[in-house]
Amino acid sequence: MCGAHIRQIVKSPGKGIRLRDFHYRRLIVVSTLLERDGLVAKWRRINFNMESGLREICELNGRGEAVPHPHPSARRQIVLTDAYCQITEQIGHVAAMAVAVTTPSFGIRIPDVVWMPPDSWEGIDRDTPVPFVPALCVEVLLDRDTPHDIDLRVGAYLEGGAREVVVVGQYGQVQFWGASGLLRASTLGITLSLDRMYFDELAPSSVQDVCR
Repeated sequence: MCGAHIRQIVKSPGKGIRLRDFHYRRLIVVSTLLERDGLVAKWRRINFNMESGLREICELNGRGEAVPHPHPSARRQIVLTDAYCQITEQIGHVAAMAVAVTTPSFGIRIPDVVWMPPDSWEGIDRDTPVPFVPALCVEVLLDRDTPHDIDLRVGAYLEGGAREVVVVGQYGQVQFWGASGLLRASTLGITLSLDRMYFDELAPSSVQDVCR
């Protein structure tokens, strides 16, 4: 409702914008910032002792509840590293693994790999989640406890400003998602060639079945 109201204001300049409309929009922005700051503060409290013995870092869902983010299995780490290396070789050395990012509606999440242009990294506090979603996010479903939430993750990343989301299925299938939906190929020019020996052997009849 709030977003629709803002779009209506922007698209109808001829009708004039009253002062209360500006005030309403300002309240929305302030509310959003307060919610985001609250999530970040809670995330920092939960993960503060990570270096002093906490075994798992946590994500936060949209309600601010902690969601365990287990350490990846050995083969999953290999696939993540391979994807990271290929991305940096193809579009530049400004990628990172396991960086917490702030989404508009799905809380604070940790994509397996992220990439964005160098200037987007400037001023980012490395001790707190990135306050927005990077241009590229990669999720690998191999050995994941909760692969069923991938559609929500993809939607949240794109809603938060990602140009593209790459999903690697448990059988090695690679999907590229953009604002218009499933893409035939990466708009960023990425191609991932991942060794099938690390993936499960039986392939599903449809690639989309893996990511539902």
